[in-house]
Amino acid sequence: MRAYRNTAVAAAIEAGQAILKIYHSGNFDVTVKGDDSPLTRADVASHDVIMRHLIPTGIPVLSEEGRDIPFEERSGWRELWVVDPIDGTKEFIKRNGEFTVNIALVRDGVPVLGVIYVPVTGELYVGTEGEGAVKTMHPAGDDAAAEAVMEGADSIPVDTGDRPYTAVASRSHMSPETDGFIAELRKEHGEVALISKGSSLKLCMVAEGKADCYPRFAPTMEWDTAAGQAICMAAGFDVIDQNTGETMRYNREDLLNAWFLVK
Repeated sequence: MRAYRNTAVAAAIEAGQAILKIYHSGNFDVTVKGDDSPLTRADVASHDVIMRHLIPTGIPVLSEEGRDIPFEERSGWRELWVVDPIDGTKEFIKRNGEFTVNIALVRDGVPVLGVIYVPVTGELYVGTEGEGAVKTMHPAGDDAAAEAVMEGADSIPVDTGDRPYTAVASRSHMSPETDGFIAELRKEHGEVALISKGSSLKLCMVAEGKADCYPRFAPTMEWDTAAGQAICMAAGFDVIDQNTGETMRYNREDLLNAWFLVK
């Protein structure tokens, strides 16, 4: 598992560096995919870097930029990488920095390893089943090896002190159902603080201890959540699928996630 972790960390960091070159150039070359979501040349560059790292592992890859693998083929995969080369492409285009590189290893439907890298800030979150979750920094341009990067990591969640009950919500995808859920939280907890974040950073806020829950009552795909779920689970939290009432599972026939709650 440590070798896979180091591979995923190295892939995420190198992909992040490729993304930043395009981000700072301002030349995104934005197109629109069939589902009306944006695609930039940074998504493609990140995908290519990640695949170069992951293909040698011999484990198949399910990526947002390679999503058209039939379930008949995927259903035989006990292990797979689930990858989002840029989670938060809309945030990337807005240039607010709240986009991430997501890489997860899934075994028997459960995310057992997750790596999330935030290229603009250099924040790196890693969660490994049985070993816990950590956060560290790897600024752009730092060429330290993955093993060295992990040596300086701090365990999460951390005690954030006396704060009100805190929920985290999407910056781009608020919904009436989310508003209603937060209203119910206020009835239960009184004051409820709200953190707005883009991309998988919302899951990271719970894993890090900065938020108590993340209700998601709007569409997401498996590659949006797999890495964050692995980190949350390694940190002692869970991601509950609304349809089953149980931990959300992966490599399903339908890659569209149900609504879920992280807590």
